[in-house]
Amino acid sequence: MVYNKAKLFVFSAPSGSGKTTIVRDILKKYPEFVFSVSATTRKRRNVEKDGADYFFISEDEFREKIDNGEFVEWEKFYDYYYGTLKKFVDDNIAKELVTVFEVDVKGAISIKKAYPFATLIFIAPPSIEELKDRLIKRNTESEEDLRKRIERAEMELCFKNQFDYVIHNANLEQAKKEAREIIEKELNKEDK
Repeated sequence: MVYNKAKLFVFSAPSGSGKTTIVRDILKKYPEFVFSVSATTRKRRNVEKDGADYFFISEDEFREKIDNGEFVEWEKFYDYYYGTLKKFVDDNIAKELVTVFEVDVKGAISIKKAYPFATLIFIAPPSIEELKDRLIKRNTESEEDLRKRIERAEMELCFKNQFDYVIHNANLEQAKKEAREIIEKELNKEDK
């Protein structure tokens, strides 16, 4: 499938809302889409590939790129920097590719400021209580990290009204369906 112009689909959500699962579903349905690879200062895990999962760079190099204005958005999470490189996005736009992002809410808003045609999609949990249950069941966080994630989720939910679309993920299959419908709607929109 060929699209007339580049499109940017930016997904954001509190941790545990199902964002990654929904993004993977979109990329599976649309294999021609490009996933936006973020840069990070954290160490590469054995299963990860540089340039595919992340661009792994040193903290000094990351800070230099910040100083040079090379990021569309960046943030520091738990002692590591993460960010989206402008060159990566601009290259995909020049090639008229559809790019899918999975970033935090502040990053999404920064992308929209830099690229006003970007479509922001927020994945909301049914409730904070349900989100907390999901995070507890994942069993990947310490008590302290769990508390931080819940506090962060409450902050992130305050930004959802700044997004073009909000999907309430009470049922994962329904949420995936809604995400695909949004993608189709935006792909078929006539650019003005």
